[in-house]
This record gives sequence, C-alpha cells and structure tokens, in this order.
Amino acid sequence: MRVLIENQDKHLSAEEILGLVKEKSPEIGLATVYRTLEILYSLGLVHCMDFGDGRKRYEFELLESKSHQHHHLICLNCGKIEEIEEDLLEELEREVYKNKGFVVTNHQLKIYGFCRNCAPKKEGEI
Repeated sequence: MRVLIENQDKHLSAEEILGLVKEKSPEIGLATVYRTLEILYSLGLVHCMDFGDGRKRYEFELLESKSHQHHHLICLNCGKIEEIEEDLLEELEREVYKNKGFVVTNHQLKIYGFCRNCAPKKEGEI
C-alpha cells in the first residue's frame, strides 16, 4: 500500500508495483502483489481501472474522493494518463435523472487522444 500512496499521481500495473516493492523487499513475488491488490480492492482502498492496454492499473482511493471518480485523458501515442479532477458530467447526470428517472451514483470517463507532447507531432496526421 505504501507504493500506491507514494505514487498517487500514477496508475500502476501489478508489474510496476512489484518493481517498486522489490526495491525494499526483493523477496516479494507477483502473486503476493496480486493477492494484496485484491484485498485492498475488496476493502475499497484501491481502485482498479482498465485503459485498454491489456493490463489492469491501480491507484490508491482516498476516502474523501469516493463520491465520484475522476476522469482520465489517455494518450494514444505515448500512453500517458492524465487526470481531470473536475466533475464534468453533473449536468448530464441531472438530465439522465430528469429524462429517465435514473439516479447516477458514479461514472467513469476515459477520453482518448494525444497529449500535449504528442499532439504537435500528430497534427499533420489528424
């Protein structure tokens, strides 16, 4: 859990977590990391995400942030993941309730495109 807390600004895979854990505890294996992540997930302490790159990514879930998930910008070129903390879908949630009677309790938004560093390189291709 220490690794997740120290890397709150990152979305780490189990393999990346293992690499960081091994710096201080070389005896830890990947199976232990997966078991620990499952326990932390079941306790609501970590959030698991799939960004379409073939592996789950994890981040520490702050108790005060559990009311809504933040959103993610995912670069199709370099794979960089940036967070958007603002809840940009409040108006949509109100409309969904008004039109469908559906109460939204949470949502997840992933926006795919090109980050600031990759966009200039891709301008001619878009």
